[in-house]
Amino acid sequence: MPEQFPIIDVPLDAPEADEDLGTKEKFWFRHQYLGRCLFKKARPNTGEDWAEKIAAELCELLSLPHADYELAIFNGENGIISPSFLPPQEGAILTLGNEILARIVSDYPQDSKDLSQHTIDNVFNAIGDASVNLPIDWTPPERISYATETFVGYLLLDAWIGNSDRHHENWAFISLEEKIYLAPTYDHASCLGRNEPDSKRKNRLTTKDAGFSVQAYVEKCNSALYARTGDQKTLKTFNAFCEAQQRYPDAARVWLNNLARVSSNDTLELFECIPSNRISQTAIEFAQKILELNQTKLLDTLL
Repeated sequence: MPEQFPIIDVPLDAPEADEDLGTKEKFWFRHQYLGRCLFKKARPNTGEDWAEKIAAELCELLSLPHADYELAIFNGENGIISPSFLPPQEGAILTLGNEILARIVSDYPQDSKDLSQHTIDNVFNAIGDASVNLPIDWTPPERISYATETFVGYLLLDAWIGNSDRHHENWAFISLEEKIYLAPTYDHASCLGRNEPDSKRKNRLTTKDAGFSVQAYVEKCNSALYARTGDQKTLKTFNAFCEAQQRYPDAARVWLNNLARVSSNDTLELFECIPSNRISQTAIEFAQKILELNQTKLLDTLL
C-alpha cells in the first residue's frame, strides 16, 4: 500500500478571516510551513475533500499548473486546505473570470453562474489577449507557449475527471507588477462522482441497463461553458474540450499525449493514499471507472 496523504490538523485559534466566495464553510489562516492557506470544510458524505485532493494530484500527472490541496481536519470536521497561489509580493491581485468578461462583453452579468455569455469564444478571447502570460513560476510542457494553450489543458482535465464547475469564478488572472498571468487551475471538488451514494455507485457499476451505467453517467456531465450566447444548455465537458481542440489542435495534442501516459495503476495509487475513513472502496471503483471511460473517449479524438 502506498503511503497515505498527510492530514493537517488546523488549530482552533487559526481562523483569520472568512472567505465569501463560494458556498462552503471556509476561512483563511496562516500555516507554519505552507504560509497563508484556505481551509474548506467538506460537507458530510459529499466526498468534497478527497475529490479536491485527487483532482490536484491528477493535474500533477498531466503537468498542469494547479492549486495545491492537502487533506485537513478542523474542530473534528474533515476538509482540505489550499495554500494561496497568489505570489507573496505586495500588490498581487486575483481577478475572476466574471470580472474579466464584464470588461469585454457588453452587459455581462456578474451575479449568476448560469449565463450563456460564458461561451468558449468569449473565454478564449479574454485569455488570448496578448498581455496574458503563462501561470507564474510554471514550466510548461514542450510546445505549450501561451495562456490559451494552457487553458485547453484545463478543459481536458474537466472532461477527464467530470468537473462540472468551471464557471466564471473558477478561472482567473493574477496581476503583479503591471503584468497579467493566467491563474493555475483550482476548485475541482465537483468531479469523479464524489457525491453519489455508494448504493447508487454499486448499481451503476453492476447494472446491465445501459441507461443507468457508468457510461451513461459520464455522458451526462455538463460543463459551465456555452457554445453560443443565448443557448439554453451548457456544453458537455467532453464537447467543451472538443471545441477547444478545434481552435488549438496542437495544444490539445500535447495535453492528450500527457493523458495517454497516465495508467489506471497511476490513478489507483492516488486513491489508495486517501484514508479509508474518507473514501470507500466503492467510491474508488466508481471514480476509477469514470477516469477510464473518459480517458478512452478523449484519446479516441487523437485517431
